[in-house]
Amino acid sequence: MPTEFVKLPTNKAIGQVNNSTFSYEIGGILGQQLKAFGLNVDFAPVLDINSNPKNPIIGDRSFGTNATIVSKLGIQTMKGIQAQNVLSGVKHFPGHGDTSIDSHVGLPVVYNDMKRLNSLELIPFSEAIKSGTDMVMVAHILLPKIDSNNPASFSKTLITDVLRNNLNFKGVIITDDMTMGAIVKNYDIGEATVKSLNAGTDIILVCHDFVKETAVLKAIKIAVVKGTISQQSLDEKVYRILKLKKKYNLKDDTISFVDAKDINNKITNLLKIYMK
Repeated sequence: MPTEFVKLPTNKAIGQVNNSTFSYEIGGILGQQLKAFGLNVDFAPVLDINSNPKNPIIGDRSFGTNATIVSKLGIQTMKGIQAQNVLSGVKHFPGHGDTSIDSHVGLPVVYNDMKRLNSLELIPFSEAIKSGTDMVMVAHILLPKIDSNNPASFSKTLITDVLRNNLNFKGVIITDDMTMGAIVKNYDIGEATVKSLNAGTDIILVCHDFVKETAVLKAIKIAVVKGTISQQSLDEKVYRILKLKKKYNLKDDTISFVDAKDINNKITNLLKIYMK
């Protein structure tokens, strides 16, 4: 957020307070800030459990090392964001907390099996799905004991079998940024995109650079023409996205004024209550 806004506490600090109302109010403020600028999606909250002290990327973005706390506070933040008519995309499925490599730089490999995931990492995602999450972001992490060939972001086992079928998630599935080092240093971005869509994702996130964006679009078009991606599956993805837009009644309206002072007052008052 612009520097005009009072800085919000990290999820780690919120986890140490461990108060559901505080987390909900923080989510509400996040939603207000985004809505003030005409934005309608927040890729938050992080539902990763910070189980590996050597993790270089999750750190204070996690609510803590405990599945119960992460689930409780994450869901309340999610609900606070949603209450402002902003979409909440929880991340990084199936859990980025036990990695020792930053996926922005390289491809993390995690040797956890399904028994371990079910007993820890998947708990916050499962609870968030039961509580009405609209969007799940899938991480670029390789779990060889579950799928030795594909990172989670284009693993049919993890996306369709686990997230869709086992956890019964009906909403929109989006990848983490496909221009991160985990992908571009190890795979062709076009091929990875096609694999990801066929694995069950709905949206391919491409954050940087026109060349990569056009390469992804071209790869999708070629795959549809060749029949590598079926028209039916593509339509299902589009309708899933349209259904979500309709649910939140998203409009393309111009924002005329941002009342930073009002939002800052809410932040200051909230912090006085909970961050003594």
